[in-house]
Amino acid sequence: MDDSGKQKDQKRYPPFLKNTPEGRSQFFPFVSRSFVPSVFTVMNMVCGYVAIVMSGEGSFVAACWFIILAACFDTIDGFVARVTNGISDFGFELDSLSDLVSFGAAPAYLVYKFGLESLPGITGIFVSSLLMIGSGLRLARFNISMIGYHKESFSGLPTPAQALTIAGFVLWMNAESVLPGNSMHTILAWLSTGLALLMVSKVNYDTLPKPTVDAFRKQPVQMSLYLVALFCVLVFHAKAFFLAMLLYILLGMVKSATMFYRQYQT
Repeated sequence: MDDSGKQKDQKRYPPFLKNTPEGRSQFFPFVSRSFVPSVFTVMNMVCGYVAIVMSGEGSFVAACWFIILAACFDTIDGFVARVTNGISDFGFELDSLSDLVSFGAAPAYLVYKFGLESLPGITGIFVSSLLMIGSGLRLARFNISMIGYHKESFSGLPTPAQALTIAGFVLWMNAESVLPGNSMHTILAWLSTGLALLMVSKVNYDTLPKPTVDAFRKQPVQMSLYLVALFCVLVFHAKAFFLAMLLYILLGMVKSATMFYRQYQT
């Protein structure tokens, strides 16, 4: 066999990750700049795993708060990456994997154990799995369509917003028995299905704006609504948290419908 034949039979390995001095800290050359934001990303993943464990043990309130804590870490890691100039492809992929655990598997298992487990047959498993499937499809589409690391809007409901909506609903239902058992299960099933569809939809959602004077000048109505929602969350807690997430979802739907109507008119 000639050399070309040998080369064809040889196993091909993926290339090694680049390890250049430019990607390392000036004061700690043995530590990559992406290390610090990656720590927060891993904490996001850990919180998602703990939320799954808490759901399995029936500690639904704790599971919700760990999902909320995971969302906080998900916000912090991006901020730290920009401050430390530690943005990297490794961190980007790790962030997506962490999001799938914390905002895909964790809320899916939470809704299953909280209310959908009592549905007949495998209905509860199927409906709850839609959240994880929708999250996976949403993250995969986001990864292949992302241009740069700074985006002002998203196509489809972001996975953290979906998970926070589920957490807010469970916290509210756990604090107040406002719905009978059967109707609560039905609403939870429809809510899970609707959120899964929104994640894979083309509905446009804005990123949460920074509370700056420039942001208030450009988007006064939107910023005012966010402040009102934050105030209501601080006062009314679980109920307002869920309603605030619904407000964010509805704003995206109204904005997309308005944009579609204007394009149709022209």
